[in-house]
Amino acid sequence: MLTRDFLLNADCKTAFGAIEESLLWSAEQRATSLAATLACRPDGGPVWIFGYGSLMWNPVLEYTESATATLPDWHRAFCLRLTAGRGTACQPGRMLALKEGGRTTGVAYRLRDDVLEDELTLLWKREMITGCYLPTWCQLDLDDGRTVNALVFIMDPRHPLYESDTRAQTIAPLIAAASGPLGTNAQYLFSLEEELIKLGMHDDCLNELVGKVRTLLRGTRLSGMA
Repeated sequence: MLTRDFLLNADCKTAFGAIEESLLWSAEQRATSLAATLACRPDGGPVWIFGYGSLMWNPVLEYTESATATLPDWHRAFCLRLTAGRGTACQPGRMLALKEGGRTTGVAYRLRDDVLEDELTLLWKREMITGCYLPTWCQLDLDDGRTVNALVFIMDPRHPLYESDTRAQTIAPLIAAASGPLGTNAQYLFSLEEELIKLGMHDDCLNELVGKVRTLLRGTRLSGMA
């Protein structure tokens, strides 16, 4: 699992595995992206971050408040080819992102104002290693009735690692087989399932995928015992 110390000290060229140099963003590129995102900040209120994947169970952010929330008009999709972290270029997996349509439930975090840029710099180092996401300000419906502007990491469909085919039968074998320095791709999927259950959230599109990955892994274990 990613830790705060790991992110603070990580050399992005090596810490997450071998990343193709043409895809790897420099610290300067990440800083430029962050500055451009903050320049589009819709108001002077607090900055909220929406977590729909690992940020839900492992935010490693300093925040003053968290709340369950719903993001309209976007849905979870494993549409990012994973060649580092929990996959490799030779055995790529799939990472989670957001695509248009539907809705997504997750957790929103209100960042501390006094360390805002430090926290966002750390977040960009985590999420924008290859610039695969479009950091976007979206209206987020908190479960307590409030509506806030939040930063959401949405898949950039123009990115070289974008994959349009997210059918369970296509991606389940990839997720079942992939692993890297941060662990297995399957464990990420199962952690997502576990967190959604813990929070009382449902994502029907994940059910088929989780079932297929578990079946594939069970078959692999049985083959190994034969």
